[in-house]
Amino acid sequence: MDSSIASGDATVYSVVGDRYTYLVTGAQTAGGCFMFEAYVPPGNGSPPHVHHREDETFYVVEGEFEVIVDGAPIRLSRGEFLFARRDVPHNFRNVGAEPGKLIITVTPAGLEDFFAEIGTKLSSRDEAPVPPTPEDVARLLAAAPRYGLEILGPD
Repeated sequence: MDSSIASGDATVYSVVGDRYTYLVTGAQTAGGCFMFEAYVPPGNGSPPHVHHREDETFYVVEGEFEVIVDGAPIRLSRGEFLFARRDVPHNFRNVGAEPGKLIITVTPAGLEDFFAEIGTKLSSRDEAPVPPTPEDVARLLAAAPRYGLEILGPD
């Protein structure tokens, strides 16, 4: 098992209109965690959802985000972070005027397989994310239960 990854060799997917760059995967951490950079255009983010298998930590690298956890909005800006426990509804949205970046850590690993299944593979971390199609949304909704995810509705 290779235990290192160079940032230039990262796997990149467009997922729900955002760009997710894999930084470290479960294969490299013996299933311990999955860490990725989320590039999020203004107004974009995740739909409300619940992870039944993983906890998530959000660290803001650039931009302004609102994370809603169990119905409570929390505003985060550069250098701030939030821990969201499994089984608690949450979502995030870029509320700034410019694209934002988050480092998201998921413990334990496994969510990277979900993104690989539902996302559109991109050639590099510089490629723009693509807007989701109705087929992409249908694929996400069909795959989510297999990964212990519950999608609660549109964002």
